[in-house]
Amino acid sequence: MIVNISLCGTNGANVRQRKSPSRGGLRRAGCVAGLALAFLMSTVGAAAGAGESATVSMTLQRVAEGVYFVQGENAMGSALNQGFVSNAGVVIGDGGVLVVDALGTPALARRLIEEIAKITPQPIRYVVVTHYHADHIYGLQAFKAVGATIVGHVGARDYLSSDTARLRLQASRDELFPWIDETTRVVEPDRWLERDGTLSLGSTSVQVRHVGPAHTPEDLAVVLPDRGVVFAGDLVFRGRIPFVGGADSRRWIASLETLIAQRPTVVVPGHGTLTTDVARDLVLTRDYLAYLRETMGRAARELEPFEEAYAKVDWSRFENVPLFRLVNRMNAYNTYLLMEAQAGK
Repeated sequence: MIVNISLCGTNGANVRQRKSPSRGGLRRAGCVAGLALAFLMSTVGAAAGAGESATVSMTLQRVAEGVYFVQGENAMGSALNQGFVSNAGVVIGDGGVLVVDALGTPALARRLIEEIAKITPQPIRYVVVTHYHADHIYGLQAFKAVGATIVGHVGARDYLSSDTARLRLQASRDELFPWIDETTRVVEPDRWLERDGTLSLGSTSVQVRHVGPAHTPEDLAVVLPDRGVVFAGDLVFRGRIPFVGGADSRRWIASLETLIAQRPTVVVPGHGTLTTDVARDLVLTRDYLAYLRETMGRAARELEPFEEAYAKVDWSRFENVPLFRLVNRMNAYNTYLLMEAQAGK
């Protein structure tokens, strides 16, 4: 990255120091701070663009024998947190490694690859993409570089060929620079799944199940039945308000009910900490989606304008959950549009 820097002061002239913090002194101090920031950004940008790894704290947490995950922050992605706001899973077999989701930047993915290499010499054979949202996919190119096969569901094809995917990457280059830049690209699956499948890691078999349309049309879950572990992707958000987007919330609720009924020992969500009390901890996401449908559905049926309907709703059960203030209005509006469309059918 090239940074243009001009000299501070008036025409580069020497300025006599003053004892008091005058306006000129403050201007010079601000200039020095600006130079320091420009140098820092140029250094970080060069590192991020040169194939180096993210510097955020990242720890592989043990889930079960040979099964791990890393947990991103419960926050919106930013240059400050380097885009580390989602989870990724790791399954280690005697025939290789499978990764669940690729994280939100190439630098994060490279960091995860390094962490995996610390605990196993096995190569990374597969990366299963639970869904094609930005915070889970921009690391795919780093996994391709080490020879991994990318696995995704055919439901993602429409998104990958859409203007939405192109514009999302363009926006991410602005919002997450230098961690997302002009070298970052969207990587399509090498292997498209049309139905449930199984991937082999030697003696370890990993089930890949289509659980959408729910959060997205292409939602996949990665299941290890013998260890009672499910990587649920963004079917499950824990400890924060979910991002609804254009989701089919009716089917999302049904998928959550199915997952609860299966009684897995451990569920690793797409965001937040893992849970061993599945029925209790999945209720927040399910009940939030149901409440959106109830309140926004009633408004849509009664032809009540969205702003009036939103202002009347009692959000007290959810308003203290992390990210409520950032995403709830958007979630409610998207649900209002969905319920309008469904009411007209």
